[in-house]
Amino acid sequence: MILAALLAILIGSGILAWLVGRLNKELPRYIALVSLMIDLILTAAIFFNNQGTTDEWIIDFSAGWIPHFGIGFHLAIDGLSLLLLLLTFVIGIVSVLVSWKEINENTGFFHLNILWIIAGITGVFLSLDLFLFYFFWELMIVPMFFLINIWGHENRIYASYKFFIYTQAGGLLLFIAILVLYFIHGRQTGIYTFDFPALLGTSINPSTAFLLMLGFLAAFLIKLPAVPLHNWLPDAHTEAPTAGSVILAGLLLKTGVYGLIRFVMPLFPEASVNFAPYGMGLGVIGILYGAKLAFAQTDLKRLVAYTSVSHMGFVLLGAYAFNEIAYQGVVIQMIAHAISTGALFILVGQLQERIHTRDISRMGGFWQQAPAMAAMGLIFSMASLGLPGLGNFVAEFLTLLGTYQSSILVTCFASLGLIGATLYSLRIMQKVFYGKAKSLPAIADLNLREKVISGIMVIAIVYLGLFPGGILATAKPSLKKALKESTLLFSPERNQLKFSDPLEMFKSNSIP
Repeated sequence: MILAALLAILIGSGILAWLVGRLNKELPRYIALVSLMIDLILTAAIFFNNQGTTDEWIIDFSAGWIPHFGIGFHLAIDGLSLLLLLLTFVIGIVSVLVSWKEINENTGFFHLNILWIIAGITGVFLSLDLFLFYFFWELMIVPMFFLINIWGHENRIYASYKFFIYTQAGGLLLFIAILVLYFIHGRQTGIYTFDFPALLGTSINPSTAFLLMLGFLAAFLIKLPAVPLHNWLPDAHTEAPTAGSVILAGLLLKTGVYGLIRFVMPLFPEASVNFAPYGMGLGVIGILYGAKLAFAQTDLKRLVAYTSVSHMGFVLLGAYAFNEIAYQGVVIQMIAHAISTGALFILVGQLQERIHTRDISRMGGFWQQAPAMAAMGLIFSMASLGLPGLGNFVAEFLTLLGTYQSSILVTCFASLGLIGATLYSLRIMQKVFYGKAKSLPAIADLNLREKVISGIMVIAIVYLGLFPGGILATAKPSLKKALKESTLLFSPERNQLKFSDPLEMFKSNSIP
């Protein structure tokens, strides 16, 4: 029941924080912080008690929910979901801490939304029943809408509705695809179920399978986000409060990646092969296009938002390379991006709180005024560009190495994104922290709370860069399982894609 307890603690604490917030605006902060710390401790206990395990599922819990319609309460955790849960609760704790002084109005409802977003994300990473998965997928969207709409910045109304429309449209297509898969499996076997293990291997006409895969992809690529479905992200990031931006970058985007690896590839292996050239192409476009737009921004928060588009392009590229090395890069990239980009959003929030602007042209010379803040900016800007010794370097190196096994040409184009990352990362440092001080008043350096938050993030990104072996070992059984479930993708002789180059796929596979 520990997996159900993780969800119950978050949902119950959210309601408690809301009710208590009517009496005292400080208590909801502590309720949210304690509940997230309890979940982190429980998840860490699972992690340390199962070191070195080769079991496909570390914990598998199933109970009836609506048996008449084949809906069950099926939760399970493996190495991949375990890592993502640890990341979820750490980012959740950081989000509460960064909003400690920023949010002073309606704090009870604010922390209700924070905890329910985290609960929805936790449910997404644990659910093996597709109806339950969709339930949690929707649960994390609505609180994020309120977070942006109520506590966001100037254009928060526009950004929140744009976010909601994009994600709801993708969610609707996902639900339709799940229902069609449910009925196809039911007619073939006489058993109507939403249980993912039971649905694996369902015989589907290639044309139908491709359309169903597109339904799943619509939701996951919007959330990733992949170009051209990324348009909601810069506005949502820019207008969200700091905690919202941290959760968006650190966690919500990862649910799209998780859905891609966990559900799309195993359920629709042949259709995934057919889509692979386009998936890798979208990844390369996202890497280069996101880097270009990031460099062109004058709003610092919008600049950081577009770096997410570029970084998540590497994830999409690695996912469609279909080999274990690329998948290892995807896992490290999910964690490293959450830490480095989340830290940059925290930095932007700290600057905006002090100088009340995000306009880069009005910044400069902050190194002398706030050396600790500038040092944090330097570390995470270098992480963003992939400096060796930091987590992002390991992620991008493994992703490109794995992609190289599938296509040398695609790898060469994707590598240009490293140059783009260098340009926009150095631009952040040059425009914000170097140069002459502008007409803005002097700013205060980081206080103790802010130093603790930044210190946690620095330790995490350095550890990930120097000692990624533990993370990779934990994820390895899950990655092997994901590749094994997609048996149509692999030759019996070696663990890599049958086609040496995506261009061969165009010749050998026709998309229905």
